[in-house]
Amino acid sequence: MVSALSWLPGERVVSVLALIVLILGSFWFAAPAGEAQQELAVLDEDVPSPGLVFDDAPQSGDKASISTDSFTVTEDDDGGPNAAGVAPADTPEGPKLSLNLPQEAPPADGSLLPAYRLLLFYGFPGDPNMGILGEYDKDRLLELLRDQADAYEAADPTRPVKIGFEVIASVAQDAPQNDGSWLLDAPSSLLDEYADFAEENDVLLFFDVQIGRRKVSTEVEGLRPWLERPNVHLALDPEFAMREGQVPGDHIGQVDGADVTWTQNYLADLSRQAGVPPKVLMVHQFKHSMIENKDTIAPVAGVQLVIDMDGFGPPDLKHGTYAAVISNELIQYNGIKLFYTQDKPLMSPEDILALDPVPDVVIYQ
Repeated sequence: MVSALSWLPGERVVSVLALIVLILGSFWFAAPAGEAQQELAVLDEDVPSPGLVFDDAPQSGDKASISTDSFTVTEDDDGGPNAAGVAPADTPEGPKLSLNLPQEAPPADGSLLPAYRLLLFYGFPGDPNMGILGEYDKDRLLELLRDQADAYEAADPTRPVKIGFEVIASVAQDAPQNDGSWLLDAPSSLLDEYADFAEENDVLLFFDVQIGRRKVSTEVEGLRPWLERPNVHLALDPEFAMREGQVPGDHIGQVDGADVTWTQNYLADLSRQAGVPPKVLMVHQFKHSMIENKDTIAPVAGVQLVIDMDGFGPPDLKHGTYAAVISNELIQYNGIKLFYTQDKPLMSPEDILALDPVPDVVIYQ
């Protein structure tokens, strides 16, 4: 019997192996599942970004269709923290522009800002892992959104709230797809459905584009039929704008200030040609690198630019990143995104309204 079992490891070796398995297992299960956004952290820009692992990614087909498979945020290969963000201490000084203050009535051209505060629910319909828009049907979402708006109007009765949805119109993928874009587009029927619903209920609709390896101009021009509607607006998500050699999830992407300026001018021209009120252009950001040459961006007449501080995390980290990408780099209007599940604790409307500058746009994912 002794000779037959002599190959087995001793008790001490077994204990060490068990400890290693437990440690590795804790890293595996510690990574939150189902998140397309990165947790905020006060980190230097050269810290590697976390990766997104796409579960059961769809294969490329002849015709793109939306992917709503779940995402998993994982730890960096070097064992670094499961986070990405900016360091307030390294924040460059941006242009200091005078802020627009709320008015008693909207301007004659129908501009939304600064007369209103915008309150949006974000996500992809039908997928609860991609935001609150995927958790409920449209009618229930509208009820919840109105309740959330009431809380903001109670906290600040001087500024009325306009509500709306921010629907992801193109979803980043971990494979090139047939057109090499690393994107799958939402079906036109879905965009029509939400555009019609928003118009019927007098609410706003933002289409969020994740860009992939397409040009920003290609993404924006493709949405023109919907952007010509008076209540439809646009959001750019640089996190998933990839250069050659970059893969969504493995890298945090970027757009250039020239891309933002081009989009501002395109939307201003579109509004004039279509005879609709000025559009709101929102650009999400949680790292300096996500908007290159940001200091070249300036307000453009006929369109309203919002830089939205994205990313989830506790209030102290959100404060730090807000200061870095908003307070110290003011351009025109400002936003912040909150996460019902991942922000612990969730900042209250009173907390949000105490930020400097006070956000013009508040988004819940």
